[in-house]
Amino acid sequence: MQDDTPLLAGLTVLDMSQFLSGPYCSLRLLDLGARVIKIERPDGGDLSRRLYLSDTEVGGDSTLFHAINRGKESLGVDLKNPDDLAFLRTLIAKADVLIQNFRPGVIERLGLDYAAVKAINPSIVYASISGYGEDGPWVMRPGQDLLAQARSGLMWLNGDEEQGPVPFGLAVADMLAGANACQGILAALVRRGISGKGAFIQTSLLESLVDFQFEVLTTHLNDGGRRPKRSGFRSAHAYLSAPYGVYPAKDGYLAIAMTPIGRLQDLLQIEVLAPFRDDSKAWFTARDAIKQIIAERIATQTVEHWLAILEPADIWCSKVLEWPELLSSDGFRVLDMLQTVTREDDVSIGTTRCPVRVDGRRPSGGRAAPRVGEHSDRIRAEFTR
Repeated sequence: MQDDTPLLAGLTVLDMSQFLSGPYCSLRLLDLGARVIKIERPDGGDLSRRLYLSDTEVGGDSTLFHAINRGKESLGVDLKNPDDLAFLRTLIAKADVLIQNFRPGVIERLGLDYAAVKAINPSIVYASISGYGEDGPWVMRPGQDLLAQARSGLMWLNGDEEQGPVPFGLAVADMLAGANACQGILAALVRRGISGKGAFIQTSLLESLVDFQFEVLTTHLNDGGRRPKRSGFRSAHAYLSAPYGVYPAKDGYLAIAMTPIGRLQDLLQIEVLAPFRDDSKAWFTARDAIKQIIAERIATQTVEHWLAILEPADIWCSKVLEWPELLSSDGFRVLDMLQTVTREDDVSIGTTRCPVRVDGRRPSGGRAAPRVGEHSDRIRAEFTR
């Protein structure tokens, strides 16, 4: 008989973080069964409630806030109020995990740094996410995603060579830092289950982006420190040779991954590729010229025409899908990655589901994101008994 108990059932997570990185971490813990109590300012709450990605608002809050805070409880706490701070310490004494992403120095001034929290609850797992770590000249710089991308070198891996630095089109630093903090928390909880010891987990946006680049950065560190050189034409990877890239067809775009040029010459019937057929060094040195030849050929037919030739030959390729086409595809639908979450005040929002399946099933997100301080009275009554 299958056990339906969520993996993290019985764990209480206090999320004192704002914006994206910390809330993303606690969202994943919630998806895996933990109870997440979001600590918010009573007068406005998490600043991401007003961080709009478009002009769409749901129940008075941004779609971003809803996406990353679904299913959580909200406790209003004025961190400048001694009584509220006293209650928060009572809550900390009974919690399992605390997450915070204040700028370095703020949490210490509040008296809620790891040393202070450990004195209250020695077995707590405490996770801290910063922009650039806790030491060094960048400590007090704003820990914001675009700025972290700018400092990480990541932007020089995107786009074509002549474009200059190109940022990711989403908050990749925040999401990676949240995921890394979640991994550290889960590992610490395993150790706590064995030894009873708590732990202090630390990561930052910059550390997470450096780790994200481990593959190409390792190459840079071991090939004489040469700067990566993006392709000047249809670049998709700063290091990989032709034909790796995305090519426009008559009716869309075709992505082609690692493939011997000789195979493409035969399948696409491109005789002018003959000089490059078996010269694997030229696939790097003449990367742009080869890709331009391939692009001219791909542009003569539709994406489906080329897929009908390339896929049966086991060439790694794909049509480049936009969201509407992805969402209507059988390959996406079978994953069951979308859900609608609701709230008692008739707020309803469509969003994604947890990407992790447990025993073959995907956890549901439950309720929509809370209103500011919505659960304050119930939480205070529960934890002051």
